[in-house]
Amino acid sequence: MDLSQKLQEIFESQKDVIKKVASLISESVEELKERALKEKKSLEEVIEEVLQSVVQKSKKEGTMGMPLLGDKFPSIEVQTTHGPMKLPEDLKGKWTVLFSHPADFTPVCTTEFVSFQKHKSEFDAINTQLIGLSIDQVFSHIKWIEWIKEKLDVEIEFPIIAATDTLAMEIGMVHPNKGTNTVRAVFIIDPEGTVRTILYYPQEIGRNIPEIIRAVKALQKSDAEGVATPANWPENELIGDKVIVPPATDCETAAKRPKEYTCYDWWFCYKEA
Repeated sequence: MDLSQKLQEIFESQKDVIKKVASLISESVEELKERALKEKKSLEEVIEEVLQSVVQKSKKEGTMGMPLLGDKFPSIEVQTTHGPMKLPEDLKGKWTVLFSHPADFTPVCTTEFVSFQKHKSEFDAINTQLIGLSIDQVFSHIKWIEWIKEKLDVEIEFPIIAATDTLAMEIGMVHPNKGTNTVRAVFIIDPEGTVRTILYYPQEIGRNIPEIIRAVKALQKSDAEGVATPANWPENELIGDKVIVPPATDCETAAKRPKEYTCYDWWFCYKEA
C-alpha cells in the first residue's frame, strides 16, 4: 500500500488525523525524498502535493467531513417541513443561513427557533433565507412547530430539514465527542452556493442571532465594496461604522494611501462605508 492509500485511510477514519499523518510522513520520509529527487522538487512540495491530492479526493468522494470556507455547499436532496429541497440548487439567488439544532422539543433549541423567527424580517431585508436542520423525522418537526405556535404564539415560517445520520455526518454537523445529535452549526452560504462562514456552538450554549445577521451584512458589505469590516462592526471601538481598505501590496500604493484615506499608518486605512 503506497503513501496516498495510507493517508486516504487516515482521513476516512478522521481520528487523531494530525498525529497519524505526522507519524506516517516521518515513516515514509525516504520514499518522499526519492520522489522529490526524481521530480526535482523540494521535500516540502512533494508532501504538500500528496496531502492536497488526498484531501481533494476525499472531498470529491464525500468521505471527508464538513465543507470548508470557500467550498461549494455539497449537493444534497432533503425532505423538509416545506417539502423536498435540492441543495444548493434551491438556494441560488439568495444568501442562506443553514443551522442545525441537537433535537426537537428541547428548551435551548426552542428559544433559538423563536429568536430566528422573531428576526426573520431582518433576514428577509438582507435577501437571506433561513433553513433549520436536525436528525429528527419530519413528523417530529411538524409537531414541534405546532407546539411552538400553540404554546408560545410564534409561527415558524422557514423550512426545517429532516436529516439522516449520514447526511449530518457528511456536512460536519455531528461531532462524535459531543454525542450523536447534531451540534449547533451555522453555515452562511452566498447566492452562488459557496460556504462563506461556519460557526459551531456546543449543545449547552444557545446562539446569538443578531451576530449571525451581522456576519451576513459584513459579508455583503465586503463583497459589494471590496473592503474588510473591523471587530464589532458597525460599532467598532476605533473606527465606528467605517470599513477597512485592503492593505497596499506595493511601495507606490503604500505611499499614496495616507493621502487617499484616513489612516493610522499606510497598512491600516479606513473609509466611510
